[in-house]
Amino acid sequence: MFWRNNSVVTEFILLGITTQPKTQVIIFGVVLIVYFIILFANSLIIFLTITNASLHKPMYFFLTNLSFLDICYSSSTVPRMLKDLMSAKKTISFTECTIQMYISFSLGEIECILLAIMAYDRYIAICYPLHYSTIINWSTCIKMAAGVWICGFLLSIFHVALTLNGVLCENNEINHFVCEIPEILSLQCENLFLIELTIFLVGAIILMTPVTLIGVSYAKIILTILKMTSSAGQRKAFSTCGSHMIVVIIYYGSCMASYMKPRSHSSPGTDKMIAIFYLIVTPMLNPLIYSLRNKDIKVAMKNLRVSKKP
Repeated sequence: MFWRNNSVVTEFILLGITTQPKTQVIIFGVVLIVYFIILFANSLIIFLTITNASLHKPMYFFLTNLSFLDICYSSSTVPRMLKDLMSAKKTISFTECTIQMYISFSLGEIECILLAIMAYDRYIAICYPLHYSTIINWSTCIKMAAGVWICGFLLSIFHVALTLNGVLCENNEINHFVCEIPEILSLQCENLFLIELTIFLVGAIILMTPVTLIGVSYAKIILTILKMTSSAGQRKAFSTCGSHMIVVIIYYGSCMASYMKPRSHSSPGTDKMIAIFYLIVTPMLNPLIYSLRNKDIKVAMKNLRVSKKP
């Protein structure tokens, strides 16, 4: 546990969202409720998809991956956040901070790529319905899903290694509620221009490539929808696409605002609010928008309720 200047770092102090005790209690209650919603809604999607044969389709395979990912993503930060909100001592060891930073960043990268694959899946389904089963088959789905998870964890090694390759100043206070790359960089007192530039460029590729793919996919989907003769079908398709785009804008927009800027433009209060969107809000919205509004999921839930009746 050494930085490049050989100074020993054993722990950091997380300053959290606020220092006001009453506000901390309110935030604790709100975050706890949201966390339960994340766990319940995403677990429900996974259960329904696994147990209902009608949902054994590529689309729901990707939704199951997204639900499992969101459970892991929120769990990598929220339990620690809840603990700190109710604790006077908010120290985190160097090892725990590094692990949290690596896992959280890895899962964030996986979500970036997975959302793009899901947009591509919908593009093929709507624009090329006759070729869908040929292009998006089970073998392709499994390979894409495995590739996404592997790429996310491998790419994060590069980012975390670059972040830790610096000279730490005397201050070990992290003005945030989680360990994240921008906050760790802000504790370093040397000129990090090359490191920041490298992280920015790689981050831009990781974020902008999926965003571009999503934009192109939904643009072509909209053009296809406009050619539909049924006005009811158009409204339904636009409603679905619109809700999906809201999630995409919230997630990618908040990630870009957090990671694609220099340290000089960082504002601790703003950065914390931005982090809440991609760490907590998006994992809660994903199952509500992508899955629970879906007709097949609603039917599966109805069948589940009927089967439980005596």
